[in-house]
Amino acid sequence: MISALIGRIVSFCSRHAWLTVIFYIALAITSSLITYNNLEITTDTTKMFSAGMDWKKRSDQMSKDFPQRENLLVALIESKTPEEGEISAQTLVSRLKNDKEHFYFVESLQNDPFLVKSGLLFLPPPLLDTTLNNIIQAQPFLSSLSDDPSARGLFDTLGMVVLGVKEKQIDLAKYNDALNGFANVLTADAAGNIQPFSWERSLSGKLSELGGKYQLVIAKPKLDLNSIRPSGVASEILRNSINDLPYVKNGAVKVFITGDAQINDEEFSTVLHGMVVGLFVSFVLVAGWLFMAVRTWRLILPILMLLFIGLVLTTGFASIAVGTLNLISISFAILFVSIAVDFGIQFCVRFRGQELIGTNKKEDLLHALSATGFETGHQIFTAAVAAAAGFLAFTPTDFIGVKQLGLIAGIGMFIAFACTVTFLPALLAILRPNIVQKAAGFPWLKPVDKKIRQHRFFIISIYAVLGAIGIFLLADQKVVFDADPFHTKDPHSEGMMALKMMMGDPNTSPYTADIVVHTPQEAQEIADKLQKLPAVKSVVWLNSFIPEGQQQKLLMLQDAASILLPTLSLDHQKSKPTAEELRQSIEKMLQGLDSIQAMLPKDSPLRRMQVALQTIVKMPDDKLMAINDNLVQFLPYQLQRLHTILTPTLTISKDIPAELADQYRTKDGRLRVEVYPKGVDLTTKQIKDFVKQVRTVAPEAAGTVVDIVESADTVVHSFIIAACMAIVALAIILFIALRRVLDMILVMIPLLLSGLIAVIVMVAVGMSLNFANIITLPLFLGVGVSFNIYFVMNWRDQLKEPLASPTSRAVLFSALTTGTAFGALAASAHPGTASMGVLLLISLGCTLLVTLGLVPALLPKRDIDEK
Repeated sequence: MISALIGRIVSFCSRHAWLTVIFYIALAITSSLITYNNLEITTDTTKMFSAGMDWKKRSDQMSKDFPQRENLLVALIESKTPEEGEISAQTLVSRLKNDKEHFYFVESLQNDPFLVKSGLLFLPPPLLDTTLNNIIQAQPFLSSLSDDPSARGLFDTLGMVVLGVKEKQIDLAKYNDALNGFANVLTADAAGNIQPFSWERSLSGKLSELGGKYQLVIAKPKLDLNSIRPSGVASEILRNSINDLPYVKNGAVKVFITGDAQINDEEFSTVLHGMVVGLFVSFVLVAGWLFMAVRTWRLILPILMLLFIGLVLTTGFASIAVGTLNLISISFAILFVSIAVDFGIQFCVRFRGQELIGTNKKEDLLHALSATGFETGHQIFTAAVAAAAGFLAFTPTDFIGVKQLGLIAGIGMFIAFACTVTFLPALLAILRPNIVQKAAGFPWLKPVDKKIRQHRFFIISIYAVLGAIGIFLLADQKVVFDADPFHTKDPHSEGMMALKMMMGDPNTSPYTADIVVHTPQEAQEIADKLQKLPAVKSVVWLNSFIPEGQQQKLLMLQDAASILLPTLSLDHQKSKPTAEELRQSIEKMLQGLDSIQAMLPKDSPLRRMQVALQTIVKMPDDKLMAINDNLVQFLPYQLQRLHTILTPTLTISKDIPAELADQYRTKDGRLRVEVYPKGVDLTTKQIKDFVKQVRTVAPEAAGTVVDIVESADTVVHSFIIAACMAIVALAIILFIALRRVLDMILVMIPLLLSGLIAVIVMVAVGMSLNFANIITLPLFLGVGVSFNIYFVMNWRDQLKEPLASPTSRAVLFSALTTGTAFGALAASAHPGTASMGVLLLISLGCTLLVTLGLVPALLPKRDIDEK
């Protein structure tokens, strides 16, 4: 009954070809307009999951409570000296902080006056004591240089050190840190690599890196949600300001832009570029495979038009049904093309094998089209319904990305079928391709068919062993899901390279957990418990910005300030020295060093300094002046900063700036406790262990790491449920369509076995599942069930020699065209897209291996078969 109905539909559309084509063109235009007005695309992976899940509710509430932490641009400043980075960050903030047209705020917390002034109060007393002693030891240098902030003043001061050594009045070892710093920079200057001297690093050593390796400027842009790059305008303004920074212009500082707003923009651009290039390349190659399959442009063009019109109509449905596509649901186009091209090839290959009735060319064509619809239409319909059922089984899951994908691709199968039995015959009737019966199949494969039938039990045994291995690997959880969204993004994009740099610094790691509590007492109690966990590096909350033991530390700072500050004044400075004056100071310094050579240890920095100065003294005037400028370039800045950090005041909670407090306190007074893990660039196992430990203290924790772990669990759970539902739905539909349990089993067993062999290949090549390549499962179900249905139904229709048949030809070239599209994806520079293409190729290869290798052997013997 279905066969006859489809045959009549094909006949009607082919006899009213132009009317049918015009109707579809009108539909396509309407669909395009709907798509243009309604369809949006988001790269936000947080929107891929149902908002009704507990962990997602906490995550969304965290975003609502602290909106200033969402959609940020981060300028990461990398500099050779701390001062260059700090000054660049301060300059960038001062230029942009008043631009309220493009930014909500622009700030650099590392350079916040409150944190700078109170910085030393956060050090433990022993470390503070060591730091202050180092600064006090440098007091003679600083005092002299405050009067004469030049290389002349430095060399005169060093001359006093030399004199002290000569008269045995000082312990040179006490000054080794400072002297090594001077020796290092003078050695570089002597080699022609004239560079600024870092007074901050000289005075505080590694303490200057406690706040992180990089300076960060954080900006919250005002997004243009109608643009494909919502933060594009703000990003360009930020970049222009960065490029105008003095230390960027001279190459001393490098600045990279990252942040979720930047990465999302880059992600969409990268994916879109890869998809466009891949689509063009695959279109050309697919056309080539279609030519080999059907041998004439009069068949190739209709198939390509079928794909185009069907995809336009499916996209229109998507714009109505879901409105906003994500990075997974956008892949419906791949699923549609992959299976719709199979429908088109099946129809056209079977069409070419029809018999002529011998009246006239037009009637032969119309009869062949009607006969093809009668013979093949019910097979394509069964394949479409089965594929749709497999896709639609994903719609009840909490994984919104695949839920949308399943809905769109499922309905797309019905659209593909409708276009195949209406639009395609109409185009064929208009273009009138020739019918060439003998070239429809692969006659030269008849001996292979015979060998497969002769050794069918051996072949089945081999596939059974492969299936058992696949089951073992699956049960042993050798296939893992990598839920870290960063791993699916382009590592060569600016945003991801900068993020990778941040991941290498524990102070700026994006892998954090967050807990919200109601009172300071709760926050302190939970922070104390979290700090004791082995996987936790540090815990930060609002009161973390109130230093402990302030009275003792303030006394220590007051003592140091009383020694240092009276001598550190820039009010009465000597004039800048000339080159000749600098040369005289160097020569005087060298004379002094010559006089104490016998008294210096072999590893003394003064020996290296002497060697360097012997070269520097002979340099031209312009080089000498450049060395002078670079030696003292940051001295005034550092003396001013030293005055600031040595004179802090007692800090209480109300002293914490509002912009900093708002990062850790909601408007209704609840407090956020932020937890940082130990280690850098964490693996999935480390992330899971960190979350597990944090939840022993705070079961309601949220944050980046919780989202990663929970999203992985959600994806795995969703796919297990969806796969089971799909298999059951496929079995029911196949039983209804085929009406025999044996035929249903003959379709299902190869389908399941293809998946198990794909598992073996994935484990062998070390491939994991991720947010991008997870779409392989629904596509595998759709393609696999279609291929198997054709063979089983043709076998029921008394087809002999399946590999030599037109069905085999159609399946092979359908796989080749689909594989070509996947190959274009696999060659993408975007890791997520590439992994999707690779896994699709693996799945398709395994499906083809089973369909062409096992199915002919699995088909039961009939009376008409040769013995």
